[in-house]
Amino acid sequence: MMGCVRVAYTLEQCWQRVPGGTGVAALRVAEALGPHNDVRLVGVAGRHRRLPPEPWVPDIPVAHLPLAAPWLYESWLRFQWPKVEMATGKVDIAHATTLIPCATDAQLVVTLHDLAFLHSPQHFTRHGVRVFRRSLQQIKARADLVLCCSQATMDDCVAAGIGDDRLRLVPLGVETARADATEVERVRALYQLPQEYLLFVGTVEPRKNLKGLVAALEHLPDAPLLVVAGADGWGDAGGEPHEGVTFLGFVPSEVLAGLYGGASVFCYPSEREGYGLPVLEAMAQGTPVVTSRGTATEETAGNAAVLVDPMDPADIARGIEEAGRRRKELQAKGLARVQRRSWASTAALTAAAYRELAG
Repeated sequence: MMGCVRVAYTLEQCWQRVPGGTGVAALRVAEALGPHNDVRLVGVAGRHRRLPPEPWVPDIPVAHLPLAAPWLYESWLRFQWPKVEMATGKVDIAHATTLIPCATDAQLVVTLHDLAFLHSPQHFTRHGVRVFRRSLQQIKARADLVLCCSQATMDDCVAAGIGDDRLRLVPLGVETARADATEVERVRALYQLPQEYLLFVGTVEPRKNLKGLVAALEHLPDAPLLVVAGADGWGDAGGEPHEGVTFLGFVPSEVLAGLYGGASVFCYPSEREGYGLPVLEAMAQGTPVVTSRGTATEETAGNAAVLVDPMDPADIARGIEEAGRRRKELQAKGLARVQRRSWASTAALTAAAYRELAG
């Protein structure tokens, strides 16, 4: 019988200004790995004076290296130092939960959510693209297994030169507890929202196509208020004040369910995603979804959303109107779909990857 697999599990993104989807996924998977008694996670992060803000505090022990990002990431990429073992002691596997592969003497697992920077480098800073490209080269050279959250990302990895024998499909999960009417009204009152509103949730960055979504409002007669919930990211992303749009900024996780549940339509016409977790989060609250055709979010949504051309504001508007008409149908399909996506399932596939290497 195989003994306990000891895994160094990177969590440096939890201390960053915008932990984003990689932070959510890393924390939820770590939590869901708890029942797997043959896997022992040791979190790894740089040197920090305090815990990250809620809700980014890890619930596993975290060992700290002498550097913090961005110097930690640069040092990992340039010098392969400091190795995670400096903080954790000997481990069987090191799991880099973001695109930046950590330095280690152990077998290396990397989670790749997307390779959007290869398709649309203009949506990222020049420094970011350089770092991502160097990371990809090291992943190609060093990673024993690469975990991808969608088939679209797996296809991108193959095109980028990572052999499919090293790729494993590990879809992300979603919280399925549904906000009740009291919670929806509490959140509505908290943010002073009207009875009907459109909702976008995500980091405000160029590839999210917020500009296209705002432009779509011009094609909707009597368009409801568009509510944008998400931290400011970077670039010219459409996050400036606009009539008919309310920006809430970062929204705590404990109010997200009520925010989704009160929306008339969830709008996510992103130009490119590795998965599109907010699509499932909205479905879990019974909210009809509009998202992009021909991207990973189409794969995530299945037949439970209205698909639109993200580059055509008129088509986005058409999709919003259609989603409103098909609300009950899309609600039923969405709720059925999220029942097949759980963090427990994501964790089980992740643990299987660890056992494959350790065995």
